Amino acid sequence: MIFITARFAVKPEHADDWIEISRAFSEATRAEEGCLWYDWSRSVDDPNLFVLVEAFADEAAGGVHVGSEHFREARRTLPQYLSRTPDIVHVQTPESGWSELGELAVSA
Repeated sequence: MIFITARFAVKPEHADDWIEISRAFSEATRAEEGCLWYDWSRSVDDPNLFVLVEAFADEAAGGVHVGSEHFREARRTLPQYLSRTPDIVHVQTPESGWSELGELAVSA
């Protein structure tokens, strides 16, 4: 599995609209066969910072994503809304999904 976390610093005047601005790209990515998840969150400390957590089944699925027309379109259109280049952590892991956080296990 390819696991990616990226931080997007959105210009303050666009922060409240970022989810809508990125919606078409997000929906197209989620519809990709190899996309396991693609989830946005907004920082509780910085209202202009959005965190993206995404995963793809394997390297081939990641390649399909990066080669897609919606990815090319995002590269053309989304940077104008950002105050800086996003930060990213990109790793390959043998896992294929989420595991439980045992230290905070919830009893039935």
